[in-house]
Amino acid sequence: MKRVVFDVAALIARLVTGVIFVVHGSQKWQGGLAATGQAFKGMGIPLPEVAAAFATVVEIAGGIFLILGLLVRLVGLLLLIDMLGAIMYVHAGHGVLTSAGGWELPGALGALALLFLALGGGRIGIDGIFAAMFRRRSERRAAEEERATQPQRPEPSNVTTRPAGPATPATSTTSDEAPRVPRQPTEHRAGGVNDDDMRDIDALVSDEPPPHRKPPNRSKAV
Repeated sequence: MKRVVFDVAALIARLVTGVIFVVHGSQKWQGGLAATGQAFKGMGIPLPEVAAAFATVVEIAGGIFLILGLLVRLVGLLLLIDMLGAIMYVHAGHGVLTSAGGWELPGALGALALLFLALGGGRIGIDGIFAAMFRRRSERRAAEEERATQPQRPEPSNVTTRPAGPATPATSTTSDEAPRVPRQPTEHRAGGVNDDDMRDIDALVSDEPPPHRKPPNRSKAV
């Protein structure tokens, strides 16, 4: 909120001060630089032609720049120098009031120029627009540099994890090994004879020793 109040106040001060400077500079321009130089010479200002040209250009161009809000700090410095010269060489010996030729008006304008030099012209103007653009660009560049300096996250591997469930015995298999298929229990045929018994019978008939096998795990009848 305070920043908005400052921006509005700076805008109003720029407009009023800029209009005053443009009017005074236009008077010097319309009267002619030669005539203005002669008037400055009569006031005892050194280098009157140069001083007249400087005052005319700075007041007209500086007033326009203040209205636009362009190069406000630089314009404030130039206008401050202009007003200090006017106070020192023209108005200092005539008191304060403007009616007596005093430094009232150049003092007020010089104080405003000093404020513009110190604080700028606010965000409502060309300077404010450029400052906002540069700020966004610098923030974007800083964000890109921060992303570039952050370590890269490792890419996820193709290993899949089994969901949590009952504990199962861990088996390590390679990609070339075929998965082990659990042995299906032997089916009992009619009469209580299963496949193992049939193989034993075939071995006996063919005079071959029966293959070694574990005794069947038969549950006791309840």
